[in-house]
Amino acid sequence: MTNRNAAELLYDNPLACLDDVEHFVLEGHAEISFPNGRMRMKNLRDPSDGQAANFVYWLNRDFPTDIAISWDFWPIREPGLCMVLFAAAGRNGEDLFDPGLNVRTGEYRQYHHGDINALHLSYFRRKQPDEKLLHTCNLRKSYGFHLVAQGPDPIPGVGDAVGPYHIELVKCGGQVRFSVNDLAILNWTDDGETYGPMAGAGKIGLRQMAPLIAEYANLKVHAVVS
Repeated sequence: MTNRNAAELLYDNPLACLDDVEHFVLEGHAEISFPNGRMRMKNLRDPSDGQAANFVYWLNRDFPTDIAISWDFWPIREPGLCMVLFAAAGRNGEDLFDPGLNVRTGEYRQYHHGDINALHLSYFRRKQPDEKLLHTCNLRKSYGFHLVAQGPDPIPGVGDAVGPYHIELVKCGGQVRFSVNDLAILNWTDDGETYGPMAGAGKIGLRQMAPLIAEYANLKVHAVVS
């Protein structure tokens, strides 16, 4: 663990087989498989369906405000986009899966202009023409579609990717830090006013845009001491 403030291990999942994802919840349509002993995610709907072809895979567990999230990542097929959502909860403090919240199906607007708050970081963006020309990692805060920080994406395209790429995301107070293979990518501190109150406790989800295929392993969450 590269984060020196990391303390208690809260969650540790190799993502190596179907039993490892029994507590995950899928929003949208996707195929979850383990051909290489790690979790592979692939859309089931045709990319021509637009946003309806995309999906989110949530870990149905709440984590405290200050955490370090890490996992290993392999891009398998482009184009597409990978994103992690964190500190996700209802806008009025409800559980993310409270039955009173609107149904979500993977379409992005439901996550940034729906009835939830979350931070979301896109870290492998190979969907739109401009994303292919200049690779960046984007951190956004919702409710709203606020682009709050941006940094370079060091992960090569699928043709040159080797992997695994070790990804680490640290949220401590209002500060969010993100790194790939120990290379610092972005560092942002929320003032709790410009874009609304600071994000707090909540759930973690992985989102993909069709037709991208990617694999994930060794998901860990540590508590962080500020």
